[in-house]
Amino acid sequence: MDPLSSLLSGIRAEGSVVTHAVLTQPWTIRFADDTPLTMISVLRGGGTLLLPDGTAREVGAGDTAVVRGPEPFHLADDPATVHNPHAAYEIACFTTDTTCTAEELGGIHWGTDSEEATALIVGAYRASGHRHERLLRALPPVLVVEEDAEVCAWLETAAADAAQRSAGSQALMDRLLDWALVCTLRSWFDKAGAEAPGWYRGLADPVLAPALQAFHDRPGRTWTVATLAARSGVSRALFAKRFTQLMGRPPLAYLTECRLDEAAALLTDTDLTIARIARSVGYADAFGFSAAFKRHKGVSPSAFRRGSSPDARSRGVG
Repeated sequence: MDPLSSLLSGIRAEGSVVTHAVLTQPWTIRFADDTPLTMISVLRGGGTLLLPDGTAREVGAGDTAVVRGPEPFHLADDPATVHNPHAAYEIACFTTDTTCTAEELGGIHWGTDSEEATALIVGAYRASGHRHERLLRALPPVLVVEEDAEVCAWLETAAADAAQRSAGSQALMDRLLDWALVCTLRSWFDKAGAEAPGWYRGLADPVLAPALQAFHDRPGRTWTVATLAARSGVSRALFAKRFTQLMGRPPLAYLTECRLDEAAALLTDTDLTIARIARSVGYADAFGFSAAFKRHKGVSPSAFRRGSSPDARSRGVG
């Protein structure tokens, strides 16, 4: 599995769609979900995203924004008038007392009431375990990608169908949002150039891509710089130099980081023994794995697993 697919495997849209919200000025929406990512596609109109750190980012028709959580943030029609009287809405899909239905949003209408109104599709993404955290570290607080008009029209049609609550419409919209998130992130990474994470740039490099794909397909294999270079068909010296220049770290340092991130996900998401996890990520024994894990993560694998358990999280541990 390639790195982006792996990192996204723990993030899903599930019952988290606000389909085709149409708002008339003046208005603000507060996004209150404690989620790692929220995606907002602007079909018509536009507004300004207001983040907790003071960042203000305008979005218009055809833009899709991905906001990194978990702190609440706002979308306003005009930040200059946000403190004036206006229609205020809150979207919180994953709390016990609110849902993402039109009826619960008090005044948001569905459909195409006015060409001047702002129309949105919103998806909030839940996460399981720790696998997604490496992806979040590679993203800015907010990223914006301009979508093709045909994509927006297709999204609007799908949202209108989901609003009818026909059989399977929620599952369809959730999967559509999952697809849209992947496409949006790929588009942003492609345009980010040197700002894109090394694991993404490497997969686009003709020299490094074969070696990276081989490693991510079988991370538990005993990889060396020489065997990786052989996969790419270049000398060991050339491979190591190009890898370090493009990825920002030597090959073995990258392998160690990926293996321990995968181990952290397995410790959180499975009941596998530490010895089994050690072998699956390329360590010959649990002792060597535990020492490497503690050196890089600051705690032993056992302590990490205890701190990441649901009971520990509910007590604020970890």
